[in-house]
Amino acid sequence: MAENHRSQYYRTTTLIWLMKMIVWGAASEQIRYTMLEETERGSFVGNVAKDLQLDMDKLSNNGVHVISTGKTQYFALNMENGHLYTSKNIDRETVCGQILTCLLKFEILVQDKMKVYTVEVEIIDINDNTPRFQMEQLTFSIRETTAQGSRFLLADALDPDVGINSVQKYELSYNKYFSLYVQAGENGVKNAGMVLENSLDREEKTFHNLVLTAIDGGDPVRSGSVQIHVIVLDANDNAPVFTQPIYKVNVLENIPLGFVLTTVKATDLDEGVNSEISYTFRTKSEKISQIFRLNSQTGEISVQGNLDFEEQEFFEIDVQAQDPEGLSSLAKVLVTVMDANDNAPEITISSFFTSVPENSQSGTVIALLHVKDKDSGENGKVTCSIPPNLPFQLQKSVDNYYTLMTDGNLDREIVKHYNLTISATDGGTPLLSTTAYFPIKILDINDNAPIFKEIFYKSYLFENNPTGASLMMLEANDPDCGSNSTVTYSILDGNDPTVSVSLLVSVNTETGVVYALHPFDYEEFQQINFQVKAQDGGSPPLSSNVSVTLFILDQNDNAPQILHPSTPTDGSTGVELAPQSSEADYLVTKVVAVDADSGQNGWLSYQLLKATEPGLFTIGLHTGEIRTARLLLDKDALKQSLVVLVKDNGQPPLSASVMVTVVLADSIPESLSDLSSISVPTNPQSDLTFYLVVAVAFVSCLFFTFLLVLLAIRLHKWRISQLCHSGSMNFTSVPVSQFVGIDGVRAFLRSYCQEVSLTTDSRKSRIFFPIGSCTNTLTHQQVSGEPGFNYLPEDLNIANEAHPFQEVSWYF
Repeated sequence: MAENHRSQYYRTTTLIWLMKMIVWGAASEQIRYTMLEETERGSFVGNVAKDLQLDMDKLSNNGVHVISTGKTQYFALNMENGHLYTSKNIDRETVCGQILTCLLKFEILVQDKMKVYTVEVEIIDINDNTPRFQMEQLTFSIRETTAQGSRFLLADALDPDVGINSVQKYELSYNKYFSLYVQAGENGVKNAGMVLENSLDREEKTFHNLVLTAIDGGDPVRSGSVQIHVIVLDANDNAPVFTQPIYKVNVLENIPLGFVLTTVKATDLDEGVNSEISYTFRTKSEKISQIFRLNSQTGEISVQGNLDFEEQEFFEIDVQAQDPEGLSSLAKVLVTVMDANDNAPEITISSFFTSVPENSQSGTVIALLHVKDKDSGENGKVTCSIPPNLPFQLQKSVDNYYTLMTDGNLDREIVKHYNLTISATDGGTPLLSTTAYFPIKILDINDNAPIFKEIFYKSYLFENNPTGASLMMLEANDPDCGSNSTVTYSILDGNDPTVSVSLLVSVNTETGVVYALHPFDYEEFQQINFQVKAQDGGSPPLSSNVSVTLFILDQNDNAPQILHPSTPTDGSTGVELAPQSSEADYLVTKVVAVDADSGQNGWLSYQLLKATEPGLFTIGLHTGEIRTARLLLDKDALKQSLVVLVKDNGQPPLSASVMVTVVLADSIPESLSDLSSISVPTNPQSDLTFYLVVAVAFVSCLFFTFLLVLLAIRLHKWRISQLCHSGSMNFTSVPVSQFVGIDGVRAFLRSYCQEVSLTTDSRKSRIFFPIGSCTNTLTHQQVSGEPGFNYLPEDLNIANEAHPFQEVSWYF
């Protein structure tokens, strides 16, 4: 990138010096070519390199440009062979209209030599248009009394071609009553008319049909025709006559719409209807009908379109006056359009350098300008100027070309760029001016090294960071501009030759963001020292360094490791001995563990998680020492299994556990027989499972027993009810006490009515007992007039009422 910028800078500086050296030697020459219209795009016009004596091998390097003065660029220059070609299809009628000599002018600018050559290309007309009448039929009403030799003007045929390719003659179909005459106008246009050769007789023939043919002189010959319909009438023998044959009008191009140019006047010696005259445009081209308007009754000609002196400065209009019977005469209206200062000057940049080195000397050429004004005379004279007190000057070189060059020393640190204003003012009234703005950038020289915002950078990062984590952002600024201020960052290794920093961290060369190439381990590195270099893109490049320290912070990523007791590899459990005579606080063994983390992440605490006999042993919270909590008793189990949990103080905390087996014996020989039975302790969960199974079995048996009892009570109740309702029984004069037995039985049966509700949970059952008495009461009545009491069967009522229950829950 630096090499490309340096090459471009040298080429720009060299080209500016060459333009400066040859700008005063610029000259202009003129060449002319001829070509036919309607040639295909890309057609050869001329060898510009040969005619201008330019070296074809250096043509593309000389900066040759085609500068067109019109709105459309019709020609292009081939930079390889120096040939001039057409870039568009050229229609002579569109470009030049009715002008006989059609010239297209443009300039060829050789930027390297500062020469401007004027090129004129004459467009030769070809016969590509057919004569055409604007009306499909011409109608004439002629009285039969019309004298022989009377003339009738016919419509002109329009042919956009010029010269020999335009309309050259007219032909009229044979008719014994009419013949053709043709007269040439002042501008060479041929006007056709009919001459009455023989007297008309309406009673003999009322209508006459003829054909008028217009023929041009091109090769091949083209022609167009129109039908002429003649109606034979009676008596109008005077044609209208204009007061003057030619009307001349001079008018400014900026007149308002509706402005009346002139009024044509014709008179007719006839009277009545035959003296009424109507005015029409005889040659009614599309452009004339768009710009001018003719009042057919008054002959007033006014403006209805815009006049433009730069487009067309002269109009020739034929006006025809015709009476109702077709007699007519012709007059010409010549309209001359005068220029008005309605066009502001135009500024065209032929060559322009948008940037200039700040060490450029005074007189360095920056731009070549071309100014023009479409107006003529004083309205078209243009002067150019720039504001004062600027390190630039504007000099006129040739014709309307100006050279913009430096005029003093440039300093980018004071002014980085200029927005130069160039004004072009014409000499018309009122003055019109155009302002163009040229941004000029002052190129920088690399004289400043990048500067870091901080003199030292440091950052903190927890270990186990993800790969590619952003560590910090370094920023260095360069007061230069462009590529000279483009800063790139790179990592420099630290002072430790054993550590390659480039394998640990990387820096984004454009943004200065430092990334981690892999996760860091605090246990491996606590800090990393390195340097970062910031280098600009100048030539030669300038750079500066800054020191960076990365501190690695510890995380709780290591669980405690138990060193003692170690787990045997054969699946058995290590055994510790405790004498039977051990007193309280006797040191049985010590659990030793380490943690690779540091700080509070490495602080370890010990807990006794499970024990065969809780309360027999204790463990030091921070020492890991297992001691007896009391004297050993004979009833204590010989084998004691202890589960010790070792936990660190990190967040979240990490832990490890170990199983310690303690055998209560004075010596190893005494415990050999017991040690053979020591295996891996059973899980305490198995005892709990056993108890749960026993409880479920007990509840199930109780439930089935209860169901059998309930079934027996129900059967007994059903049997008693059958006995009570087996027939009609009269218990008159029977003492009440005799029924106590039956009522007592029922009350007894009712008292044992109960509801058992067992849940699906085998550990919880519910039994509902009735509250209150279930005994049915016997009602008695004393019958008046009879001794004793009568108890009827219907007086024995067994209440079928629902009784509330009290819930009693049994939990196993």
